[in-house]
Amino acid sequence: MDSEVQAAVDAFKNGRPVCLFDSEKREGETDLLFPGQCAEPKTMRQLRLDCGGLLFLAIGHDVGERFSLPFLQDLHTHPALVQEHSVLAQLVTNDLRYDARSAFTLSLNHRETYTGITDHDRALTTRRFAELTEELIQAEISGEVAQIALGKEFRTPGHIPVCRETEGGLARRQGHTELAVGLARLAGMTPVVIGAEMLQPDGDQALSVSDARAWANERGIPFLEGAQLIEALEI
Repeated sequence: MDSEVQAAVDAFKNGRPVCLFDSEKREGETDLLFPGQCAEPKTMRQLRLDCGGLLFLAIGHDVGERFSLPFLQDLHTHPALVQEHSVLAQLVTNDLRYDARSAFTLSLNHRETYTGITDHDRALTTRRFAELTEELIQAEISGEVAQIALGKEFRTPGHIPVCRETEGGLARRQGHTELAVGLARLAGMTPVVIGAEMLQPDGDQALSVSDARAWANERGIPFLEGAQLIEALEI
């Protein structure tokens, strides 16, 4: 792999952040990403203060399957729910300009949080979800037992929105969810990644790729473009 990819992998393995730009053909945004199991209050503080976009938790398709986490878009278009809540028919997602469907699944709070929104609370939710995922992977636990384990520690709705990788990953969709999970896998880490989109200081647009790269270089944070990661993963 090239030196920029190697630097990103090394940083992730050591719990340090990486800037990842998707593509001008998609959202045209740079996300600041951290491995989920390394989340601390200072992690959430940096995402909140340096980025400005939504904090989200990207999880692998295998993680979504382990816990049977549904895509919100599937829930919101389920005939029974649409019939019971007719407003859902008016709010259907059918006009995304950069993709065919949303990656969002359920949002979570750890049960030991208070409101769930503080840096401490969001770090706890993020870190324990990643740790629990790895514990269940190592124990080869899935299905109802995994769902019960999840429910013992977490509730929904919460203040950590979760985005689930599309089945097939980057071979089918090159969104930030798939890219973030791909980076974690390349680094040999649990496919649970916390991140946020980087916005211009006034918040009106995404931070340009040149400005995001300069920001990362000034701070010694590895910067990657999606195409580099896809090439490194040989997809």
